[in-house]
Amino acid sequence: MSLKEKVAVVTGACGGIGYTIVQKFVAQGANVVLVDMDQEKVNQVAGDFGAAVRGFAADVTDYQQVEAMLDFAVAEFGTLDVVVNNAGIGMAKNLLEHDPEKDFDLITQVNQKGVYHGILAGGRKFTALSKRGVILNTSSVYGTMAAEMTFTYNVSKAAVDMMTKCAALELAPHGIRVVAVAPGRVDTPMLRQYKEFGLWEHIRKEQMRDEFTQPEEIADVFAFLASDAANCINGTTVFADDGFANFKYPLNA
Repeated sequence: MSLKEKVAVVTGACGGIGYTIVQKFVAQGANVVLVDMDQEKVNQVAGDFGAAVRGFAADVTDYQQVEAMLDFAVAEFGTLDVVVNNAGIGMAKNLLEHDPEKDFDLITQVNQKGVYHGILAGGRKFTALSKRGVILNTSSVYGTMAAEMTFTYNVSKAAVDMMTKCAALELAPHGIRVVAVAPGRVDTPMLRQYKEFGLWEHIRKEQMRDEFTQPEEIADVFAFLASDAANCINGTTVFADDGFANFKYPLNA
C-alpha cells in the first residue's frame, strides 16, 4: 500500500482523526493540503510536516471556500487525487433541550452540507482534471443506529452514508470512487465530552474488545481506501468500530 505521488486534501485536519490522516498520508508518500477553519492554527499545524503539507483555512459550509481549497491543492502540487471530507462537529444534548439553530442547524451545516460540498466540488475537480479520483467521507456507527443525546449527529451521519452511495453511483462513469468510513468509539476530543456525564467507562465497554480505538487506527483505514489497493471498494460505508455496531452491550458488563 502506497500513496506515493498522490495529492490529497483533508478537512478538519488540525486535530483528532483528521490530523492522524494527514500524518499517515504523508508517511505513505502523499502531498497533502491540510484544511481547517482557523488560519493561525492551520499554519502552525501544517508547519509540523514540512514541504509535503500546505495549510489552507476554509469553512466547509461555504461552497466557494471548498472549491478554493481544491484549486489551491492543484496550484500547489499540480494535481489532485484524494478528497477527505472529515470536518465534523457534535454536541451531546437531550432532544427536548435543543436550541434548533445551535443543536440542529449548525451540526447539519458542517456534518451534512460540508460533506455535500466536498463531494460536489471534488467530483467536478476530478472530472475537469480527467482524474480517477477518490472521495472519502467520515461517517460514524451512529449513522445506522439511534442513541441518546446525539439526535442531529446521528441524522447527519446517516445522510453521509446515503450521499456516499448516491455520489458513487453518479460518479462511477467518470472512474471516481466514493467511500465512507464509520468509526466507533475513538479516543478523540469530541468523544471526551462524555467524561462530564460520567459515561467514559460505559462507552469504552461498548467496543467488542473493551478498549477505545485510537485515531491512528482509523487513519490506517483511510490510507488504505485512498490507495490503489482499494480500487474495488466503492459506494459503501466501511465500519472501523471493533464490532460496536454488531452486538448489544453485554448483560454481565
